Amino acid sequence: MHTFNAHAATDITGFGILGHAQNLAKQQHSEVSFVIHNLPIIAKMAAISKACGNRSRLLQGTSPETSGGLLICLPREQAARFCAEIKSPKYGEGHQAWIIGIVEKGNQTARIIDKPRIIEVTPRGASASPQDNNSSASPEVAS
Repeated sequence: MHTFNAHAATDITGFGILGHAQNLAKQQHSEVSFVIHNLPIIAKMAAISKACGNRSRLLQGTSPETSGGLLICLPREQAARFCAEIKSPKYGEGHQAWIIGIVEKGNQTARIIDKPRIIEVTPRGASASPQDNNSSASPEVAS
């Protein structure tokens, strides 16, 4: 992370991706906001969540995951390179990374856009279908 000039990072666990993004935004020295455009969600879980009335608040980003990965804030020009390196053979097979949003001038908050793109994440060791290997060109916030 230091090689790519990461500004901040946190693990995504008990507060969901939005809760942790909000906590991270509050800790920034600059007046910024995090805007999440893409939600990485385990394959098929978005459909299951919708079918169950979204009681877990998964699609709102506040589902209390355990071992949910890392939210890393990187400079725009470094984010894609960081994701490519994480996915490279250098770290072994099956590691995944996505650019999920942007950092913009704001008031130390975080939000998910109204209709975020759902990235269906294939769990490590499971076989992926071609549509599961999507990536985004949105800059700066990597998970």
